[in-house]
Amino acid sequence: MSTRPQLFTRGLSGLSQSTSANDTLSPAEQRDDAKRNFLKTMRPLPTQHYWNVYFDRQSKDHKPDDGEYNVQLEQLGSQVESIQDFWRYNNNTPVDQIKMRESIYLFKQGFKPIWEDRRNINGGSWTFRVPKSAGPDIWTRVQLLAIGEKLQSVLDEGDQLCGVGLSVRFNSHLITVWHRDSSKKSSVDAMLACILEELPPEIRPKPDNYFYKRHCDHSGFKAPPESKAVLDPQDGAEQPAPTAVNAPSVTIEAPSA
Repeated sequence: MSTRPQLFTRGLSGLSQSTSANDTLSPAEQRDDAKRNFLKTMRPLPTQHYWNVYFDRQSKDHKPDDGEYNVQLEQLGSQVESIQDFWRYNNNTPVDQIKMRESIYLFKQGFKPIWEDRRNINGGSWTFRVPKSAGPDIWTRVQLLAIGEKLQSVLDEGDQLCGVGLSVRFNSHLITVWHRDSSKKSSVDAMLACILEELPPEIRPKPDNYFYKRHCDHSGFKAPPESKAVLDPQDGAEQPAPTAVNAPSVTIEAPSA
């Protein structure tokens, strides 16, 4: 008669020793304890790209009426390289404590949340104005669409998702989704469709609360001299005309070089 095979328990050492201690815990506490032990043994789930978190605080010498914006970018923490890294950062970054006119960004490695960055100058972004009560939930969902490559999957070949951002205004949050090539109309339309489809109806922005804009069309955009040759061919290009979007008259005080 063959012997009974031994149970393979590598990585679960100490489980039997803790059984007696768990006897004093309630069933709910035992489940929470088991969940924590299980999560400790999980291997990190890597993201396809590395991501950086940036924080932008308004410059002290900024005057609301001078039309200028001085970027004060600060990279927060280490790179986001896994799903666990993302939740660690997201769960420890309270959006409701970000001050007026400050912004936070989650951007793919190699990109910075600056219009004039050499990899952004031909790009644009969707902006969604959402109530502060719904902002944190929408922000988390949009970030997951970014790091999960859902947004990238709907873009045209040759186009790239750069990153996403959240800016605080008086009574709302501005959530932006940046991509690299504003000349690709199908990319522009597909990003909007993807976001609206993935958001629950109760927090989905209304059409008059979102719009698309090329970075170079912002009044504060200042193209560096070495980039003008890249921008000039686009000046005469036909602009994307997103479907069924009425762009409100909104000025976005996003970072510029």
